[in-house]
Amino acid sequence: MAENVQQLVRERAEDDGVAVKHGDRTWTWREHVAEASAEASALLGLVDPERPVHVAVLLGNTPDMLRSMAAAALGGYVLCGVNNTRRGAGLAADVRRCDAQVLLTDAEHRPLLEGLDLDGVRVLEVGTPEYDELVAGAGPLVPHREVEAMDTFMMIFTSGTSGDPKAVQVAHLMVLFAGITLIDKYAVTADDTCYLSMPLFHSNAVLAGWSVAIGSGAAMAPAKFSASHFLDDVRHYGATYMNYVGKPLAYVLATPEQSDDADNPLRVAFGNEASDRDIEEFSRRFGCTVWDGFGSTESAVIITREPGTPKGSIGKGFDGVAIYDPETVTECEPAVFDEHGALANADRAVGELVNTQGAGYFSGYYNDQAANDERMRHGMFWSGDLAYRDADGWIYLAGRTADWMRVDGENLAAAPIERIFLRLPQLNRVAVYAVPDGNVGDQVMAAIVLQDDAVLTPAELEAFLAEQQDLSPKAWPRYVRVAPDLPSTATNKVVKRELIAQGPTPGDGELWVREERGRTYAPAGAPVPA
Repeated sequence: MAENVQQLVRERAEDDGVAVKHGDRTWTWREHVAEASAEASALLGLVDPERPVHVAVLLGNTPDMLRSMAAAALGGYVLCGVNNTRRGAGLAADVRRCDAQVLLTDAEHRPLLEGLDLDGVRVLEVGTPEYDELVAGAGPLVPHREVEAMDTFMMIFTSGTSGDPKAVQVAHLMVLFAGITLIDKYAVTADDTCYLSMPLFHSNAVLAGWSVAIGSGAAMAPAKFSASHFLDDVRHYGATYMNYVGKPLAYVLATPEQSDDADNPLRVAFGNEASDRDIEEFSRRFGCTVWDGFGSTESAVIITREPGTPKGSIGKGFDGVAIYDPETVTECEPAVFDEHGALANADRAVGELVNTQGAGYFSGYYNDQAANDERMRHGMFWSGDLAYRDADGWIYLAGRTADWMRVDGENLAAAPIERIFLRLPQLNRVAVYAVPDGNVGDQVMAAIVLQDDAVLTPAELEAFLAEQQDLSPKAWPRYVRVAPDLPSTATNKVVKRELIAQGPTPGDGELWVREERGRTYAPAGAPVPA
């Protein structure tokens, strides 16, 4: 049995099953591995083996990216996945941070490098005569090293929703473990096709998509995510398995429903951060199983859903997962709910998700000791995620540590309010966050995106909120922005810091304001009772 990704990819070298489907072309595993081996040999001929052998990739979800991933595994060097939505100085900083000697890009992304200071980095554009000649002239592959289980396979940058991205060192073992777990859980075989539309520079695509294909021999169908083309792609490629992260299920569900939506080959959608409503509706509409879990790029805190998981919960944690008060460094109280289901002891129950046993599979951020020190404190890994746990051990997310709001002397967390808002049928997505109060503390603000063709009035929102008995009066947003979209990362995570920076403004939408001590909303500029 393979002990690392290098060995796993080698095992596919004589497999004539389909490895890659893209457009109307296919590659067998034999062809895919041969191309990857040639690329690895060529790149190793360019690098200084006395320096860190790191190859950065600025590519899209294409066969080129899949080839580069397999090449890194075979060549025993570290692949650095550069976020292709980064720009300018931030993009250059990412490449320099990971000590890349070579940067692979393509015609689509090459213009992003113009004017950047990448001194000392050899830039190669795939598909050019320079690249083709280099690969054609490479001899048989001699790997940089025979890798071990905890060697870094790939550096993956965090999404950067709450600060600058950090380069997580993802070990071969973590990729192997993730793939084996999902293959077993969903009985994935070489007869399946994995639809890879989440960015391949991100952990979700690597650990929940690519790992499944290389571990099972299933075909891979790389694609750029598009809600309107999603079902056409699934049918065209015969996709039976997909991974997701963030809000893609919501985006797909915002498209008009058709009577034959369930007529498709998809069996399983696995990912994280979908709402209960979207999980149920996607499963019904497309006739597949949707399984949503919790995971971060660091993989130090692992939580899984089990049969009987209550609505709103993300499941139960592995051994060592706990919720701690970061100031007292003590475990938080179990959550207590009132007769309406509202959290009654948020001040004592909400804390930060930790791994009390240490870093787990987390190998640290590369070249960032300050970030490592922030994550590892008191011998525990601190995730930066807020949560609470009920008396039966079920865990509920409460947002990021930056999502705490102090309203009229009471601490509120954003995620529970967001879950309540998503009960409103007209809503597709919502983000709840704090804006400064004119006197002291915070005011609650919500930015909402409606379903396509849906209509919502201030009066309808008031009536809906009034019916939610588990919504604290202090959690009623003072400001509601009805927006056409929300700022998001390449992995479909809402960038709240942009919304916070914009303050209580309409942005490119409409702003509703609630009366100061009442429940009536009116468009900004309209008379609002004092």
